[in-house]
Amino acid sequence: MNRLLISAAHKSSGKTTLSLGLCAALHKRGLVVQPFKKGPDYIDPMWLSLAGRRDCHNLDFYLMGRDEILRTFADHSRDADISLIEGNKGLYDGLDLDGSNSNAALARLLETPVVLVIDARGMTRGIAPLILGYQAFDPKIRIAGVILNQLGGSRHEAKLRAVIEHYTEVPVIGALHHDDRLGIIERHLGLVPSNETDHAFRRIDTISDLVAEHVDVDRLISIAASATLLAQSTSAPTPLPKEEGVPIRIGIARDAAFSFYYPGDLEALRNAGADLVPFNTLQDSHLPAVDALFIGGGFPEVHMDALQANATLRRDIHQAIQSGMPVYAECGGLMYLSRSLTWHGQRREMVGAVPADTVMHDRPMGRGYVLLRETGNGLWPLSNTDNKPAEVRAHEFHYSSLENLDPNLEFAYDVLRGSGIDGRHDGIVYKNVLACYAHMRDLANNHWAARFINFVRLHKKRTASDKLQVSR
Repeated sequence: MNRLLISAAHKSSGKTTLSLGLCAALHKRGLVVQPFKKGPDYIDPMWLSLAGRRDCHNLDFYLMGRDEILRTFADHSRDADISLIEGNKGLYDGLDLDGSNSNAALARLLETPVVLVIDARGMTRGIAPLILGYQAFDPKIRIAGVILNQLGGSRHEAKLRAVIEHYTEVPVIGALHHDDRLGIIERHLGLVPSNETDHAFRRIDTISDLVAEHVDVDRLISIAASATLLAQSTSAPTPLPKEEGVPIRIGIARDAAFSFYYPGDLEALRNAGADLVPFNTLQDSHLPAVDALFIGGGFPEVHMDALQANATLRRDIHQAIQSGMPVYAECGGLMYLSRSLTWHGQRREMVGAVPADTVMHDRPMGRGYVLLRETGNGLWPLSNTDNKPAEVRAHEFHYSSLENLDPNLEFAYDVLRGSGIDGRHDGIVYKNVLACYAHMRDLANNHWAARFINFVRLHKKRTASDKLQVSR
C-alpha cells in the first residue's frame, strides 16, 4: 500500500495545489491514485477527485474512531497503486494540546511518510531551523522530503537548496517559483468548487504539468513505496449493510449551487435502498418523480438570481413539502428552503417552506466542529439503549444566519458545541423536513442515511395505505 501525506508548516502554503497537481501527474503516468483529505471538507476533495479521477474520501479524528480511519483508508486504498493524503492546516496543528487529531497524528496512525510543503517567501538560512524543528518536535514522524513553494527565482532556489543540504538530511524533492498559473480562484469557504469551473480539467492539467516539471515525481513515488505494510491492509473490505425491498427514489440537488456531498454518504444511501435521482435547481423546471429530497450544502447565494428565476421548481418543492414529502437539507439546502436570501443588500425569493429568512454576513456565523444532543423532536432519531438523549458529532461552516424565525418552530438538536441556527438549537423540524446548518457524515456513531431511508419508506407505506383506505 504505497502512500504519502502532503502537509505544510502552516495553512495556505499551497499544499492543496501541490496535492491535486501530484494526483493528476501520477494519474497521467498510468497509476491508479486514491486521494484522501484530512478533516471536514467538501471543496478540496472535489478538486482532488477530478485530479485523481477517483472519489476522494475524508479522514477525520473528531468524527471517526481510529479503527474506522484505518478501515476507511485500507478499504479505499486496496486497489490503488498509490494513495495521497492531503493534510489540513499545519503538520502539528489541531484541536487538542497533545496533537492527537493533527496531521502528524494521522501520519503516525497510518505509518505514512510526510512530504512537507514550505511557503519559502522571504526565507533563506532560516529554513534550516524550521525543518530541523519540525523533525525534532516528534521524532516518530518521518519527514521524507520537502517541496519549496512560492520561490522568488533561480537564485532564491539555489540558496535554499544549499542551506537545506548543508544543515539537514531532508531531501528537496521539488521547488516551485511563484506562478499565477498555479492559482485557483478562492471564495469565503476556500477554493471555488470544481463543478463551478468550466475549465477545471484544463486548470488541473496546467497545474499537473508545472508540478511534474518542478517536482521529482520518481522520488515521490519511491517515498510512497517506502511506507511499511499496514496490518489492516490485509483485512477484507467492510461492506455497508444493504436493505432489501422496493427501492426508494431520493431526489438529490446536484448542480453549481448545491454540491457538498460526501461519497461515503451517497454510498450509504444507496446501500440503504435508495435510488439517487439528480435534479438541477438552476435548470430543471419541475421535480422528478421521487419519494423524498436531499439538498446538501453549497453556494446558493452565488446563484440566488437563477434560483429565484426557477419559480416552477421552487413551487414544486414547496407543494411537495406541504404535502408531507420527507426532505433532508444541510446548510445551503436550509438556506434554499427558507423564505428569502439576502446578500450584499439584494433580496431574492427562495422556496418558502421553512419559516425564516436567510441573511449573508461578511464573517463566519458558524465554523468548525459541532456537538449536538437530540431533543426527541427529530424525524429519524438515533437509537440509544440507555434511553439517554443521543449526541451527534458533525461540522458547520456558514456565513449566513436565519432571521424572523417562527417562534413555534421545533428543533431536532440542542447545540453543545458550535453555533447552529441560534447558538442553542439546530435542525429545524417542519412537517417532514429536517433542515440544519450542521453537515452530517454517515459514520459508525451516526448512520443517518439508513434511518432517513427507513423514515421515507415508512412514510411511503403510510401514504399508500391512506390512499387505499380512501379508495375503499
